[in-house]
Amino acid sequence: MRVDAFDFDLPNARIALRPARPRDAARMLVVEGRAMRDMGVRDLPSLLRAGDCLVFNDTRVIPAQLEGRRGDARIGATLHKRIDLRRWQAFVRNAKRLRVGESVDFGAGVAAVAEERLADGSFVLAFAGDEPVEVLLERAGTMPLPPYIAGKRPTDADDRSDYQTMFAREDGAVAAPTAALHFTPGLLAALAAAGVTSETLTLHVGAGTFLPVKADDTDDHVMHAEWGRIDAGAAARLNAVRAAGGRIIAVGTTSLRLLESAAQPDGTIAPFAGDTSIFITPGYCFRAIDGLMTNFHLPKSTLFMLVSALMGLDVMQAAYAHAIDAGYRFYSYGDSSLLLPGG
Repeated sequence: MRVDAFDFDLPNARIALRPARPRDAARMLVVEGRAMRDMGVRDLPSLLRAGDCLVFNDTRVIPAQLEGRRGDARIGATLHKRIDLRRWQAFVRNAKRLRVGESVDFGAGVAAVAEERLADGSFVLAFAGDEPVEVLLERAGTMPLPPYIAGKRPTDADDRSDYQTMFAREDGAVAAPTAALHFTPGLLAALAAAGVTSETLTLHVGAGTFLPVKADDTDDHVMHAEWGRIDAGAAARLNAVRAAGGRIIAVGTTSLRLLESAAQPDGTIAPFAGDTSIFITPGYCFRAIDGLMTNFHLPKSTLFMLVSALMGLDVMQAAYAHAIDAGYRFYSYGDSSLLLPGG
């Protein structure tokens, strides 16, 4: 499909620079089939059925944004994907001033050598010393806010907690699974009281999630890879939900992509551990999920393509037009949507 089919106009004023407080006070646009309702995140227990299961991503965002120097040159690095204990793939700002074999000093006793330049322009950075890289990042790194927020205000102390979900447990993400930012212990308790269960999986979201689609046609876009895991117990419980007539509702596109990566032809979910580069566009046949809770995404992004595959491009263009007109807040710190294709 033509990428420009997924374009829409979004006023800058609709981009949220801070999250709702409290978290579950955010608005939520419910789209069921072709019908739309303006609701709130706190209405979720009344919108789901007893026996349904929400699936959360328990990845934890690490302070993966680094600012340093190579001689007189200022070098920025956003870690993207772990390679091993000492090496990470990173997107580098001012990359023309960095050559393979050169070292970047990120301050606070943290330095890394540009070991290799990859085909997509990113670098493999090998960190000096024997401390875990996560420890080094706590000293020298900052939270890697999305470009559409970081370009409007500096990262601050609030982002350390605001840009982390209540489920965050497994270190490794460089972007938050933002749909789950809306959840609180109180909301989870209300959902449990309504008979809605939950499961967690892990997908370490990479910085590639913010990369623009540069191709003119979706067939020519190469999706970034991210590492994920669904353990055998979680897979068995999710399959039991479906067998009992419940629905699997992915909380966030990261959860959805991993579930679909692990889905078998008959719709059952198998244990999974490894990289996924699944790219979901209209025409895709969903096997593992029955609905999706997600924030509002960028024009012409792979994530807007995904929700259009789930609900239909015309439905999502109409839903986003309504959300813009109705003053919904967009992107990572913005409001939510609940997408139920079955109506």
